[in-house]
Amino acid sequence: KSRIPAAEAAGNWPATHHPRRMLVLQGCVQPGLKPNINAATARVLDRIGISLFAEAAAGCCGALAHHLNDADDGLAAARRNIDAWLPHLDAGAEAIVMTASGCGVMVKDYGWLLRDDAAYAEKAARISAATKDISEILLCEAAALKSLAPHASPLTQKRIAYHPPCTLQHGQKLTGGVEALLRDAGFELTPVAEKHLCCGSAGTYSILQPEIARQLKARKLGNLQAGQPELIVTANIGCLTHLQSGSAVPVRHWVELLDEVLAGP
Repeated sequence: KSRIPAAEAAGNWPATHHPRRMLVLQGCVQPGLKPNINAATARVLDRIGISLFAEAAAGCCGALAHHLNDADDGLAAARRNIDAWLPHLDAGAEAIVMTASGCGVMVKDYGWLLRDDAAYAEKAARISAATKDISEILLCEAAALKSLAPHASPLTQKRIAYHPPCTLQHGQKLTGGVEALLRDAGFELTPVAEKHLCCGSAGTYSILQPEIARQLKARKLGNLQAGQPELIVTANIGCLTHLQSGSAVPVRHWVELLDEVLAGP
């Protein structure tokens, strides 16, 4: 039990119904340990006129099964999610938002993974095309975000170190976006060496290869803490919990910080 992070409460999920709507994948680990990440995402999007909602029939993205070489279960999860999400895209949902980059890279691969499935190839490609990391969404809505004029907050006075997950910077080829959004919100980011390296979480890797994972974590935390940050932020629940297990410095999802600054005192 000592190795399991304490669960945290989620904040309010906006009930407003905007004309613009987006889906979110709730995920497996994240709702149990860090439910505020998706709630914070919903609050940020609500402020710029977008409603975020989850489809109960969707479930695990299938990544963990693929990590364990269980392709059949992984593809079954993909097909289930495709069937759950497509009606909402047909009804006008603009995107499927990912707040965990490990899930995001998997869902963006549905089109490739199911390319030879006659019944699902076209549907899978459509789902993959509609899937966006929350940083991609907010970069496209940068003008609306800036119009909100983030409130002065003690939070923006804290030095922040950002860890870009492998699944975001290498898997999805998304670099620089999170940093830009945080700087625009008034945060100071410390320089971090070897940003390209893995933290050691890597899905099931930290469980199957704990010693190597610990070495990678120690190296990553050494680089992150070199600038004496007061907070470490990242974009994937696996990285977050893995890094927090070896750090006295709090580790959070970056979108939670943006939410708090926009909310004001």
